[in-house]
Amino acid sequence: MAPAMNEKNSDEKTKGPDFIRQIINDDLASGKVKDVHTRFPPEPNGYLHIGHGKSICLNFGIAEDYKGKCNLRFDDTNPTKEDQEYVDSIIEDVNWLGFEPEVFFASDYFDQMYAWALELIKSGKAYVDSQNAEQMRENRGTPTKPGTDSPYRNRSVEENLELFDKMTKGEMEEGSCILRAKIDMAHQNMNMRDPAIYRIRKESHHRTGDKWKIYPMYDFAHGYEDAIEGITHSICTLEFENHRPLYDWFLDNVSAPCHPQQIEFARLNLSYTVMSKRKLLELVSEKIVNGWDDPRMPTLSGFRRRGYTPSSIRRFAREIGVSKVNSMVDINFLQYIIREELNESADRAMAVIDPLKVTITNYPEGQIEELEGENNPGNQDAGSRQIPFGRELYIEKSDFMEDAPKKFFRLAPGREVRLKHAYFITCDEVIKDDKGEVTELLCSYDPATRGGDAPDGRKVKGTLHWVSADKGVKAEVRLYDNLFTLENMDDMEEGKDYKDYINPESLVVKTDCFVEPSLTQAPAGRGYQFLRQGYFCADIKDHSPEHPVFNRTVALKDSWAKIQKKG
Repeated sequence: MAPAMNEKNSDEKTKGPDFIRQIINDDLASGKVKDVHTRFPPEPNGYLHIGHGKSICLNFGIAEDYKGKCNLRFDDTNPTKEDQEYVDSIIEDVNWLGFEPEVFFASDYFDQMYAWALELIKSGKAYVDSQNAEQMRENRGTPTKPGTDSPYRNRSVEENLELFDKMTKGEMEEGSCILRAKIDMAHQNMNMRDPAIYRIRKESHHRTGDKWKIYPMYDFAHGYEDAIEGITHSICTLEFENHRPLYDWFLDNVSAPCHPQQIEFARLNLSYTVMSKRKLLELVSEKIVNGWDDPRMPTLSGFRRRGYTPSSIRRFAREIGVSKVNSMVDINFLQYIIREELNESADRAMAVIDPLKVTITNYPEGQIEELEGENNPGNQDAGSRQIPFGRELYIEKSDFMEDAPKKFFRLAPGREVRLKHAYFITCDEVIKDDKGEVTELLCSYDPATRGGDAPDGRKVKGTLHWVSADKGVKAEVRLYDNLFTLENMDDMEEGKDYKDYINPESLVVKTDCFVEPSLTQAPAGRGYQFLRQGYFCADIKDHSPEHPVFNRTVALKDSWAKIQKKG
């Protein structure tokens, strides 16, 4: 009996299966396949971005749903762009998302691919072409004009085998010739016009060393890798739809052990973001960002460093679903998901990003008391913490106005406000420097309001966060925003480059912040809600007790909820 989809792990039971799972359901019901086997096949030439994250969740999620298997296979067929650093980062990302797959490498199959290339030559379905790259481009034709046969297309099998052997031994120069499939130069699908199979690359491979002087092309290798591993459903993005006939042709014309089914879905496009590996590599190499894991990058390592959780990425991938139509996903939806999760799970803390000193003149000098604050008002099991309070404090500069309008409910001369978890205070005097800038507020407190309530029942409209000047710890806070200013990066003005839309405010570093002393012990990557500020996490690289560093994950403002309400 075919295995049913695992209802425990699936979210399809209320809305029905997506089109990919429906294909799988039909294949299982018809007996076409018995066990579902998928794969995630990244090329190790860069770090994974959130579009890859969607594919990871899809492929591994399907394997879990149907109690099947999913391979992590590195498509390492191009030694000029690949590196062990990328291999390690990809494994880390897949594990971080919650999957622990068996790891495979396309390079382990080079001998078998070579044998299949020989099969094609011997059956007259492949030939060595000695045209140069420009000649091949000219002879390829256009979508409306057929291509022209290469003058070398009808070489004998013996000559092709001899030339291919010389290519293999490194006796031919790079670019001097290439092995091509012999299909149809007049085919309507240009991918079928005698595509390249092997090219000469006299480069050392990160796993096979100098064994090979020729390397297979992606279209040739992809289907064979799937067949060797027994993949049943080869799921890829929509741009490979026109490559599917070629995928099938290569499998049909050699002694492959099985014929996997290729299925295409629309790739993820995210607003205010670029997903091109080339562009992401440029951002890193030109030091526009601070590495692949810069929290402004759409890489999984960037999201991880910014404070996003594996569960938030998995939920995002699940809820946007899969489609056959390209579309743009609003980044506000992703922010909504992590904000909703952190609102439930993150402990609360107080941090002052732009400090203004407050001296409580009627508070005893030298006295420090410990006030209690709940860690998460929505979760009693989160417990509470002790917060030091003394005569001198810091509040946010934006929480004070000297000439405040009526609807400004924070601190102003003569106005009373509540300090969170502490007391009511009233601003009595404003101290300024020689330039007229406010440098300090002299305030008085009401000792009877300890904990934030007045025994006489009087109310205040403003509640401010604060940090003790004596016990608070100086910290660095990094305020991250979208890296680009254009919502749809495919809509650039003519003549402009994507780098023309870099957001100059995508990173604002504040180095004179003060945080509760408890935050010095924050574990790397731990998320917090800084009261009235947003959600932040301890930076996984730079944070230490001696130098606390916090990255803003997302602001408190919920743009997605407002969009949905308007819509």
